[in-house]
Amino acid sequence: MAVKISLARLGVKKRPFYRLVAADSEAPRDGKCLEILGFYDPMIDPAVVKVHKEQVNSWLEKGAVGSESASAILKKQGLM
Repeated sequence: MAVKISLARLGVKKRPFYRLVAADSEAPRDGKCLEILGFYDPMIDPAVVKVHKEQVNSWLEKGAVGSESASAILKKQGLM
């Protein structure tokens, strides 16, 4: 089972809210996740990002890879 750090979409139509999650790479975008690692709210100016750094580092050490969008968020936070 390969683990991927990605964004799971929440919120309502035209008001997205995302969770940063560690999930199986074959799981659907909004499907079951292994652990919630933070959140990202792009609707507030400036966008709000909250990341649990210890948990993210733990998953990266175990070999998890980030999706394109999740990697961009983690790079801005200085975690990748």
